[in-house]
Amino acid sequence: MARNAEKAMTALARFRQAQLEDGKVKERRPFLASECNELPKAERWRRQIISEISKKVAQIQNAGLGEFKIRDVNDEINKLLREKGHWEIRIKELGGPDYARVGPRMLDHEGKEVPGNRGYKYFGAARDLPGVRELFEKEPLPPPRKTRGELMKDIDAEYYGYRDEDDGVLVPLEQEYEKQVLAEAVERWKAEKEARLAGEEAGDKEEVEEEEYIYAVQEDMSDEETGEPLEGEEGSQKFIAHVPVPSQKEIEEALVRRKKMELLQKYASETLMAQSEEAKTLLGL
Repeated sequence: MARNAEKAMTALARFRQAQLEDGKVKERRPFLASECNELPKAERWRRQIISEISKKVAQIQNAGLGEFKIRDVNDEINKLLREKGHWEIRIKELGGPDYARVGPRMLDHEGKEVPGNRGYKYFGAARDLPGVRELFEKEPLPPPRKTRGELMKDIDAEYYGYRDEDDGVLVPLEQEYEKQVLAEAVERWKAEKEARLAGEEAGDKEEVEEEEYIYAVQEDMSDEETGEPLEGEEGSQKFIAHVPVPSQKEIEEALVRRKKMELLQKYASETLMAQSEEAKTLLGL
């Protein structure tokens, strides 16, 4: 046995169906555009949405509604715009015209395109809300860059520093600084000179005996190799050689031997060289 609630719902459903058949109750717009399968109905729902958008756009022009009300109305308009786009897509799927391509752009009461950011539009008084006005303020254009010719017009002798001394301020400062630097340099030179003189005096006091001159020779000394006394003028200082000095003949013989060795190394074979060395050994040379 059915309950009373189920009976009432059944009766209400039959009563509503009868009213729809008689045309007394307006049909509601489907929540999803995909639920509509008839092109005339889809066209009618699109026109209904456009009518609602027009009413709300006219309502949002009143700045006295308050910030919160204006924001709510602007959100509702954007919601209706998205819904209109869904119905236009459904109309195209059912074989109707492509309103997204041939339809007019959204314009405000001044005939300008409605500004927005990433699909969200602002209408009427919503554009003057705090935080929204800054979005549409255009940045000032940067100042135009000067050309090379315009820059060269401002270049003169003062640009290169040739007139820095004309003001009468730089020259006295340079002179004062120059005097200061010279005084510091003189003081530093005097201090170094006194230190150097003090060091020389201390060295003279410590040195008791003079360094012996190693090349000086007494009169009774003779040549180490020849055994003959050294020749020299009377009263002049005599010197001796501490290393053996070869004679001219010995130098010539050494040069001849060296030249022979170079020629042998250049033209003689290794076998000939070995034989020559062996012969010298046998002869005792």
